[in-house]
Amino acid sequence: MPKTPDYFSGKTIVITGAGSGIGRATALIFAREGANVVCADINGAGVTETVEQVNAKSGQALALTIDVTKRAAVEDMVQLAIDGFGSVQFLFNSAGAAVRRSKFLDIDDDLFDRTFDLNVKGTFYAMQAVLPHMLKNQFGVIVNMGSMTHRRGGPGSGVHYAAAKGAVVTMTMGVAREFATQGIRALSISPGPIDTAFQAAAATTPEMAEQMLNDVPMQRFGKPEEIGELVLFMCSDACAFMTADTVYVNGGGGWR
Repeated sequence: MPKTPDYFSGKTIVITGAGSGIGRATALIFAREGANVVCADINGAGVTETVEQVNAKSGQALALTIDVTKRAAVEDMVQLAIDGFGSVQFLFNSAGAAVRRSKFLDIDDDLFDRTFDLNVKGTFYAMQAVLPHMLKNQFGVIVNMGSMTHRRGGPGSGVHYAAAKGAVVTMTMGVAREFATQGIRALSISPGPIDTAFQAAAATTPEMAEQMLNDVPMQRFGKPEEIGELVLFMCSDACAFMTADTVYVNGGGGWR
């Protein structure tokens, strides 16, 4: 929560991957705090549903069907956000996925490229698109979605995904340090298993789901809202000295 009452009122956040899961939960949390929410997702129906839920709570939201792997589309996303609400203070790059599971020796060029296009380039394009605007205003907070897998390496099924998320965490650190004196903060979140459609797809068998759960000392999966509240804190004036870090949210899992 922010230190200042109504801190988010009238400010604008752009959220990629807002059509479901953590992205949608975060959109609803920022709307609760009075922020304008630009909801972007390749899933047009999903992002429209998110905006309908925001509007039902009397929030101000804009739905954009965007493929974050396309630089021009991401640049349009940021420009539409600025045109619609005047300025953008916050960016949450939630869009990402493992694309599909694969043993290391079976990872081909197509899978590797699509995984990096979505997770790394999508984050890279959005940061490059919004940073000139934030630098002009000498204020901005960027939160990127990492993953606990970047510490484990994803052996057996997700080395490509773990490597991509490792790149996101490193890129976040670099951006944070490069622009730290210019009013910009950049952070990442590295969740363990969260109860989303993405997590359900990752747990391809009951045995896999049980193994994931056994890795969590709290013996439960996280909730999307628990990540969304962390994004809110990171963007708030209660967190003004924090930048360049990734926060591990995993119910006590020892994957560090």
